[in-house]
Amino acid sequence: MTMTVILKTLSTLVAIALVAGCASKVDAPTQYDLGLLPATAAPTAASALPAISLADVNAPAWLDNNMMYFRLAYANQQQPRPYANSRWTMPPAQLFQQRLKTRVAQAGGTVLAMSDAALNVPLLRIDLDDFTQTFDTPSHSLATLQIRASLFNGRVLLAQKSFNRQVATPSADAAGAASAFVAANDGVIDDLMSWLATVAPKKQ
Repeated sequence: MTMTVILKTLSTLVAIALVAGCASKVDAPTQYDLGLLPATAAPTAASALPAISLADVNAPAWLDNNMMYFRLAYANQQQPRPYANSRWTMPPAQLFQQRLKTRVAQAGGTVLAMSDAALNVPLLRIDLDDFTQTFDTPSHSLATLQIRASLFNGRVLLAQKSFNRQVATPSADAAGAASAFVAANDGVIDDLMSWLATVAPKKQ
């Protein structure tokens, strides 16, 4: 084997190795959450609430993961599509539940886990129906959040209501969606706490 052949062979092997390395290198997805709450929160109805027991927030199977979903309302709004390189840090139901607990506690209310709840503590069950970014045009989108809340006293349903918010995203991408979902979650939580203050049984 001549030196020229050897050099060509080595060059080919190096090129193959470089291509293989590039093909196998996959950038880690960008992760988003709802951020930190301000050190001080505006007064809400939470301080007027009795202690509430909170069940784990329920979500449909397609939302029970950390994918960030969007819909193209102008093309096919029945098809939720995941971003390829953007993710939530945890499933949306958990993001909402964590935010709700923190907001209520910050406002002076009390949220207990089901395992810690005492007798005669009302139970709040929440179903997350939608948590997607909806594009009405290629350059404009809305963060869409919808929940159903059910308040129980034992097995008795005390009240039930749906809440939803749509907030325009500052940019038509995953980062814009993450930013808008902060306002959407906080808006729904404000409405939810105000509702609970009117329907939850008060301590005698």
